[in-house]
Amino acid sequence: MKLNAANLSALSIPTPGYDRGQVRVGIVHFGVGGFHRAHQAMYLDRLLNDGLAGEWGICGVGVLPNDRRMQEALSRQDHLYTLMLAHPDGTREPRVIGSIVDFRYAPDDPEGVIELLADPAVRIISLTITEGGYNLRDSDAGFDIDNPAVQRDLTGDGPPATVFGLVAAGLARRRERGLPSPTIVSCDNIVENGDVARRVFTSYAELADPGLAQWMREHTRFPNSMVDRITPVTTPEVIDTLATDFDVEDSWPVVAEPFCMWVLEDDFADGRPPWERAGVKLVDDVRPYEAMKLRLLNAGHQSLCYFAYLSGYRLVHEAAQDPLFAEFLSRYMDSEAMPTLQPVPGLHEFKDQLIPRFANAHVRDTIARLCAESSDRIPKWLLPVIRDNLASGGPVRLAAATVASWARYAEGVDEQGEPIDVVDRLADTLIPIARSQRDNPPAFIENRAIFGDLVDQPRFVEAYRWALESLHRVGARATLEALLRERS
Repeated sequence: MKLNAANLSALSIPTPGYDRGQVRVGIVHFGVGGFHRAHQAMYLDRLLNDGLAGEWGICGVGVLPNDRRMQEALSRQDHLYTLMLAHPDGTREPRVIGSIVDFRYAPDDPEGVIELLADPAVRIISLTITEGGYNLRDSDAGFDIDNPAVQRDLTGDGPPATVFGLVAAGLARRRERGLPSPTIVSCDNIVENGDVARRVFTSYAELADPGLAQWMREHTRFPNSMVDRITPVTTPEVIDTLATDFDVEDSWPVVAEPFCMWVLEDDFADGRPPWERAGVKLVDDVRPYEAMKLRLLNAGHQSLCYFAYLSGYRLVHEAAQDPLFAEFLSRYMDSEAMPTLQPVPGLHEFKDQLIPRFANAHVRDTIARLCAESSDRIPKWLLPVIRDNLASGGPVRLAAATVASWARYAEGVDEQGEPIDVVDRLADTLIPIARSQRDNPPAFIENRAIFGDLVDQPRFVEAYRWALESLHRVGARATLEALLRERS
């Protein structure tokens, strides 16, 4: 049975228990993908099912060419979709989510999106635009004003096309009309993501209209947040399982693990949903939780993925179930990541859950997904662990080996001589550098735009060069075995 509003009552799986026709848009979300639908939209759906937050419905906005597919898929289904939880015992738990009530594809109607952003009913603008979507320079993490898309928006020759141009235009109208500012909430895996969002949006506004930038500094809030739920790419098998086992025809469901966490600073300009009643942790300072997640889960994923791919694994759970890889991850977390973290409630429980979460065979997350866009991920997730341990005299060998495994992976050829599809915005420059490192071992880490001064740190360089040489000489698995032997 096709998933749409008319068929909801006939479906055999849980569906929204509220009148979606009465839900008003209060949140505009840029970047509606699998994670947003498994996470923020799910939390709001919980509130709506409890009779709360009826003025906080979500309108998604897409700005990139690939977003048109999501707009079309959701439109056909009255913006409904299925979230299917994959439990470790194989149980599948589907539920129809109804909190997204509209979706706009900005290139089709930029004026309509700007007016939506200026609507006083919209009090939150949220983002999952990926780590690379914040338009930061690699050299100093400043806003990249030379980006051609940003330059086109700033010239004003046509309607804005970037998230920065659209949001600035919407906020400018609010300022002109004497309306309150919305809160801008980043839900991306970036250190101090709210502070990053503040920097890039106000930097754009400063270029477009210094008066608007000053108004934003006075009125707009950018709370930091930590988000966590493993959400793999939707595969045809997920769609087929939903149709075969549950008789639901959904063109773009989303599958996720049961675990879900959201820690959010309680700093809002014009109100917020009662998220704490849906399980969100509202705090004064999210940074300790953010570091916990980024340095354990995200950096743990990076510690696993390149070694795993080079060893022949293609699914995350298969690698995480391998005792050698599980021991490497456990040693990294215990000896290198944990000493850099501040104690927060639940820290040890969070850490102890990670390898079982990675090993959930029914999530079927891919190694390739974890390996993608490494130049945006490694500097934000793993290098801070290395820097803190270098400063404190702590160990860096395992994290340095992970960096070496990325460098080996970036050569674009696996240990069987088969090509690797290196998905990275910097692939055109990284691959030639990586391929030169057999003759010049430090070549990869000499890229200061990514690694800063780490190439000047003897302890890191020694550990990195040992691991890279071992990867070239004996391969990924034997390198891990040697690393664990020397630390036993």
